[in-house]
Amino acid sequence: MKLWLASAALMAASSFAHASGTAITVYQDPNCGCCTGWVEHMRESGFDVTAIKTADMASVKQKLGVPSQLGSCHTGVVQATGQIIEGHVPANAVNKLLADSSVKGVSAPGMPLNAPGMGELDGNLITVDFAGKPFSRD
Repeated sequence: MKLWLASAALMAASSFAHASGTAITVYQDPNCGCCTGWVEHMRESGFDVTAIKTADMASVKQKLGVPSQLGSCHTGVVQATGQIIEGHVPANAVNKLLADSSVKGVSAPGMPLNAPGMGELDGNLITVDFAGKPFSRD
């Protein structure tokens, strides 16, 4: 039993470590500076981010299935899994998303001032899954 628990812990740790370096494509409005701040946050956290500027964010969100009530200014797609990151979701929550393939996407709805690219994380940012349920607090 101890061996099994140790193996499970090691696998969980390696999945979080593997998340660093994960490729993400981010679609963002060409006139939005806070999106660039979020991209920098993700790169500093070890993610390989490709930013694509587009003036038609509404069709990107619709195509990817982002719930309209959870929308924000940019949308990321994890290339390996197809999971969606909507808005200023912290890297910690993205790592948690990657560890659970049953979650289609997560969002930091709107433009929260306590989110990466907008301001300092203060422990009160609530990220939600695409069903609108709390997913992470950072």
